[in-house]
Amino acid sequence: MRTSAAGNKQLSAQVSGFTLLELLVVVALIAVATAGVSLSLRDSAESALDRDAHRLAALLETGRAQARASGLPVLWRTLSRENSQGFVFEGLPPPGLPQNWLQETTRAAAGSTLLLGPEPLIGPQALALSSSTRPDRQIWVVTDGLRPFKVQATREATGSN
Repeated sequence: MRTSAAGNKQLSAQVSGFTLLELLVVVALIAVATAGVSLSLRDSAESALDRDAHRLAALLETGRAQARASGLPVLWRTLSRENSQGFVFEGLPPPGLPQNWLQETTRAAAGSTLLLGPEPLIGPQALALSSSTRPDRQIWVVTDGLRPFKVQATREATGSN
């Protein structure tokens, strides 16, 4: 007669492993958790615009430094409306600086220009960037002419860093 008493090896040898239903439940839980994590880590349009703005501020400072070092004026401008994906630094020797946005959705107003030198002091300058996915939000890359370019929410160049 079978019993469930301790030491009864026949009963314990028959019950081993997991059922198919238990394995399916565990796999489903792992899939749901993975999907939740991947969706929470997805990059938003706002952070992409911020990244492009900070990169542009660094590129403008690089162009400004190269203009001062070479003694030649450097002009930053957006490309034509047909190719609104990029910009150009005119006056730099080859290979120059990058000429495209990190994100396809980043936009600057067509015909925008910034003069980067060669004088140590340039006039106050500001450039609005927006995203084609959220055109109502603008972020500004500004300088007062003395301090480096920086990213902020308003057009006015402030003295704080």
